[in-house]
Amino acid sequence: MGLAENAAALAGRTNDVPAVEHREALDFTEPDLGDLTRDAEQVSAVTAWSRVMGEVRSIGKDDNFDGGRAGRFKFRGVERALNSFGPACRKHGVLVVQHRVETEYRDISTSSGGRMRECTALVTFRIYGPDGSFFESQAAGEASDSGGRSTPKAQSIALRTLLINNGLVPTEDRDADAEHFERAQAPARSANDYRDEIVDPNTSPGRLKQIGYELGSLRMLNARVVNEVGDEETLDALGRRMYSERTGGAQ
Repeated sequence: MGLAENAAALAGRTNDVPAVEHREALDFTEPDLGDLTRDAEQVSAVTAWSRVMGEVRSIGKDDNFDGGRAGRFKFRGVERALNSFGPACRKHGVLVVQHRVETEYRDISTSSGGRMRECTALVTFRIYGPDGSFFESQAAGEASDSGGRSTPKAQSIALRTLLINNGLVPTEDRDADAEHFERAQAPARSANDYRDEIVDPNTSPGRLKQIGYELGSLRMLNARVVNEVGDEETLDALGRRMYSERTGGAQ
């Protein structure tokens, strides 16, 4: 009698009961990855992405936000979008690559008196298929943070927007972030404040256009100020002239 049989007898087990149960090896591979070599040379980026869309039919808004006075709501975060699209993209050999990022920043105040850095990011993505072809798509993201993380947050929101919009994932409710704050009322700016910003050589053409929209909404386009050479000029004329000078006459 072997060791296994002796142990079984001492334990009161019969010999026809195996001493050691057979267990199947655990499978740690990601489920349903499919065959990445299937039609690898023939599948274009557009065809492969359509297959990804066929895999991701819905993403639930199962994350909860409790913002106190801001209220409570459910939202669909970037992690949930990645968890849904990641396996489908790997299965069909699709790569989503961040190709170019354009950012703008500004400092803002919260209603509680805090200071935050706001980032608006316009991200150009390239979506590659198994045959090496690709198409480009853009998405924007905006985020604020007091600790220097507004840029990656804005890029993450842009990626979530790209996946959900390009994947045509159905949505019924407002999609909000899990972070919320109330902005303080912006103090009124004087005509001279706008003049100083317009004539500042560090003010970009994009900001000059934005100033024009602000002045229009505030009905200050015809406000007259003393320009950089001491002449009187409307803010509208001053802004247009500076924009033309800094863009070489481009509209």
